[in-house]
Amino acid sequence: MILTETDRAALEAARAQSEPTRRATVPALEAMLYQPVPVLDHGFVRVIDYMGDDAAVVQAARVSYGRGTRKISEDAGLIRYLMRHRHSTPFEMCEIKFHVKLPIFVARQWIRHRTASVNEYSARYSVMDREFYVPAPDQLAAQSLSNRQGRGTVLAGEEAQTVLSLLRDDAERNYAHYTYMLNEAESGAEPDPGRQGLARELARMNLTLNYYTQWYWKINLHNLFHFLSLRADPHAQHEIRVYAEAMLDMVRAWVPLSAAAFEDYRLGAVSFSARMLVLLRLMLAGETVTQAESGLSKREWTEFMAVLGRVPPA
Repeated sequence: MILTETDRAALEAARAQSEPTRRATVPALEAMLYQPVPVLDHGFVRVIDYMGDDAAVVQAARVSYGRGTRKISEDAGLIRYLMRHRHSTPFEMCEIKFHVKLPIFVARQWIRHRTASVNEYSARYSVMDREFYVPAPDQLAAQSLSNRQGRGTVLAGEEAQTVLSLLRDDAERNYAHYTYMLNEAESGAEPDPGRQGLARELARMNLTLNYYTQWYWKINLHNLFHFLSLRADPHAQHEIRVYAEAMLDMVRAWVPLSAAAFEDYRLGAVSFSARMLVLLRLMLAGETVTQAESGLSKREWTEFMAVLGRVPPA
């Protein structure tokens, strides 16, 4: 991630500001405010603002007037109860706003989470920066043979170098065409006074999906946990998972009790269907159960056995 001197000055100015407040603040998250955490080759995520803390979750659940005199262990117990039994409303009392810089193809996957408020950088009004994502060599993988939306073995040698060259060359060429079509000084290219230039809202369509965009993304804690449960999962695509992991670190600093409950009951947990639970009880009773008589499909059975550690995951 490369920051200009203007960017650095703006960040330092924002971090130098301090306002007195009666609302709850979290020192660990305050220390992170405005500070960009690098992600991928040119991206970042940073916290812009937040509302509430673990005490706000507890307060909403108890509908109390203040923090009260209960012990932290009692608050932790209540938060774990809420998470365990999926009582989501108290977690909706906390909100957080992120500033994220990410490749366009990651943004299109991310926007599927429709429970946030989003404002994205507009290439209708501004010129896109010449920054595009190229995977690290260890992330340059072939299509998985068993998963239509996953990766298989890592490419190597001449094939890997060819793919990397194609990604860079295509992005560079398309950006050169983009600036040519714009024909304006803001694009960084020398404008031709003899040409009018194409509108920004049309010229942008020539850019590849690995170019970077930016947005402000505001979400409540309950919906953020849902986002993290899917995107911080080991099966998530690497390019979005690294953003989710960076955000999870911020959530741990912000609401440590809620984050711990989330990681225990959601992120690190598994769920069984009603039929799987019946089979598990039979197994614990010493009975032998086969896939043929289980009532599960082959895929369900494989997943069930993998969770129980009976066979390696597919």
